Amino acid sequence: MPEIKHYRRKLCLLGDAAVGKTSLVRRYVEDRFDDRYLVTLGTKVTMKEMYLKVPDNGQKLKITLMIWDILGQREPKRLHTTFYNGANGAFVVADITRKETIAALEGWILSLFKTVGKVPILLLINKIDLLEQAAIKPEEIQDLARKYDTSYVLTSAKTGENVEKAFFKMSEVLVEKDVKKIPVYSS
Repeated sequence: MPEIKHYRRKLCLLGDAAVGKTSLVRRYVEDRFDDRYLVTLGTKVTMKEMYLKVPDNGQKLKITLMIWDILGQREPKRLHTTFYNGANGAFVVADITRKETIAALEGWILSLFKTVGKVPILLLINKIDLLEQAAIKPEEIQDLARKYDTSYVLTSAKTGENVEKAFFKMSEVLVEKDVKKIPVYSS
């Protein structure tokens, strides 16, 4: 039986206030949603373990994600850079109903890259349960993803749609360089 390799990775969630960063973490870690808006002061760190499997050899990988939910206010930028230190990757989150939140993503990305270098990022366009109120065009999302050589996932913390998929996709990227083949989800 192959030995289970263990990886620990720091993942930051970045984006403006009220885009749903805390709700995404809560949905993924606790599988629950709360409509009440609670401002994140500073940062909140949550840990979650998951397993991936390498298709070629059946090697199991245990990944401990240290998920840093970082405050969404743009003013205390020096605090953000402190929280970014040691990050292996980041979700950069926008609210599909608020156009200004996608415009702000570039500032979050550049701030992260300036602090920790070019780490993997994944754009999350959240609140797709409110798609009829969408203020962001698909082309805007695609253009930003192309500019930063990444992809995006449309999510809903409220319904849970694509939340687990996004975390597994990022986990694969965070360990990809350490294994020959990209792992796939294993229960």
